[in-house]
Amino acid sequence: MTRASGGGRDGRCGDDAGTVDPYGRPGDCPDECRVGDLEGFLAAQEDLARRTLDAADFPLYGVTTAPGPGGAALVAFGAGGGGTGEGLFSAAGLHGTVGPHGPAGRATSGGPGFGSGFGGPGFGASGFGGPGSGAPAFRGPAAGGREFGGPEFVPGWVEVGSGDWTSPAGPYVTVRTHRPGADRYGPLPELEDVVEDERDRVYEQLGVDEGDTPGRVRALREWITVDGRAHAVEVHEDRRGLWSGAALPGCCPITGAEPVWAGRFRVDGLTVTVCGRGVPPGGVELARIGDREGYLRGRTELLRELAVRRGGCLPVERRELAPVTGLEAHRAVIAHGISEAAAVEARLRSGRPPRPLRGARAEADALRWEAAVRQQVRLASETRAEAVEAVTAMVEQLARLSQLTHWVVGTAEGDAAVEESIRYSVFASEVASLPAQRAWQQVRRGEREEHGMGEQLWLAAWEQWRAARR
Repeated sequence: MTRASGGGRDGRCGDDAGTVDPYGRPGDCPDECRVGDLEGFLAAQEDLARRTLDAADFPLYGVTTAPGPGGAALVAFGAGGGGTGEGLFSAAGLHGTVGPHGPAGRATSGGPGFGSGFGGPGFGASGFGGPGSGAPAFRGPAAGGREFGGPEFVPGWVEVGSGDWTSPAGPYVTVRTHRPGADRYGPLPELEDVVEDERDRVYEQLGVDEGDTPGRVRALREWITVDGRAHAVEVHEDRRGLWSGAALPGCCPITGAEPVWAGRFRVDGLTVTVCGRGVPPGGVELARIGDREGYLRGRTELLRELAVRRGGCLPVERRELAPVTGLEAHRAVIAHGISEAAAVEARLRSGRPPRPLRGARAEADALRWEAAVRQQVRLASETRAEAVEAVTAMVEQLARLSQLTHWVVGTAEGDAAVEESIRYSVFASEVASLPAQRAWQQVRRGEREEHGMGEQLWLAAWEQWRAARR
């Protein structure tokens, strides 16, 4: 027998990587560096950024003087109230990633797509079950339903960064200006999430993990000078690494007392969100941006520098990996997929954006996925594309099953479901859960989707399997 196949997503950042995971991994190599078309890529990015700035028919704010070396650059722009957007690398994918479900993101998590940026959670625009290589349009009177990045696109927000982006100590400040009324078409990000976005930037661009657990958090009232006038700002501050002068054991992989903070205020009918590290809120002076051209040049130089930094890496599919035996690689990638889906689900239930733990985005994740794909190729005598499809379907099924049922994790039934799914995926075995396995293939192909019928039949097949085991 053979498995039904569909369009798989290859877990590599080579020529087939069409979209970008919202959370890049340190060490991944941009396709443009490998194919030698960096200048063409930079030119296309500059054209996209220029058209976006030209379409931003509202004032933009930035710091009057960069707080440290590195100058100033346009670092992100997007649609809506600030929850979706294009990062420093936008949809073209300078920082192509190797994810547990390939470069197109993780379809099992079921959450919305979310923003990205040099000062945001990633370098691309694809999301957890969200958009692929582009963000959704800013739907509303201000945009008229125009497509993101298109010739008539009007951004919902624009963000610029200033200072030393190469150091976790900073000083570095991002300033995001929201279009008037943008919050009517989508909620503005919580200040806690703005802080986490900045910590994601440091992780993704510098490889420094500042921890996922909040440190010493304070709500402050500060003053920021805007066009020479002081404005009151409610600030969320998160200080990690040191507590009363002593390192917090197991909390953070680095030490340091410099906090990351974020604040928001209104000026002349506009909402402005500021985030900084290495500089206090009172030390930030803002003004309307007059010369936008300098921010475009800064963006291009940042892109170039990051490309050079990552230009010497080797894609994971071309690396020598430690040999694996049996089906352990499949078990490992399933266990990781289930735990990651649970973490994302927990954040969604709490009303927060889906944000995987930074450790789950590390290179070990890509290597775990690659090991399973290689073992699938060897044991199932499949092509790489077929193996990627098989592993993707296997992981997605069990992750989704763990979200919808209570018995997958920590039970004998769950262990049996994992083992049967692996045997079906690798050997096309006539397992007891064969009706459920086939039903999942129909779900993935989009069959019987009226009123979610395909998924209901799939779940019913698993319940019948459970009943037969008793």
